[in-house]
Amino acid sequence: MVAHLIEFATSHYLLVGIFVVLLVLLIVTEARKGGRSLSNGELTALVNADKGLVIDIRASKEFSAGHIVGALNIPQDKFAARIGELEKHKATKTLIVVDNLGQHAGAVCRDLLKAGFNAAKLSGGVSSWKADNLPLVK
Repeated sequence: MVAHLIEFATSHYLLVGIFVVLLVLLIVTEARKGGRSLSNGELTALVNADKGLVIDIRASKEFSAGHIVGALNIPQDKFAARIGELEKHKATKTLIVVDNLGQHAGAVCRDLLKAGFNAAKLSGGVSSWKADNLPLVK
C-alpha cells in the first residue's frame, strides 16, 4: 500500500505538489476566516481585566445548563437580529464568541469582525472549558 503511494507520488510529482499547495491554502484560509482563537487562559485574562465579554451562541437550553461566568447568551440563529445589543462594547472590549465545540463560533466571529467589532473565539468551545475543569454557572 505505502509502496504504491510512493510510486504514485514520484510518478505524478506535479499533481501531488499541486494537491499539497491547495491543501495548505485551504487550511490557512479556513483558519483566518473566524478571527483569532483564544485559549481558556487568554479568555480568563481578558475577562478579569474587564477587556473581554463572552458571547455564548448556544441555544438557551444549553446555556441554562451551564455557561461561563458573565457570558451573554445570544443564540446563533438570532444573532443577526440582536447584534445591535453589542454596540456599546464595540470600542472597549474584545467579544469572545463561545459555542459547544468551537465549530460555529468562527462564522459568528467573522460577522462581528465585518461589523467592526474586535472579536475572537474560544478554541474548543465550552467543551474545552469543561475539560480543563473550569467553572460553569447555571
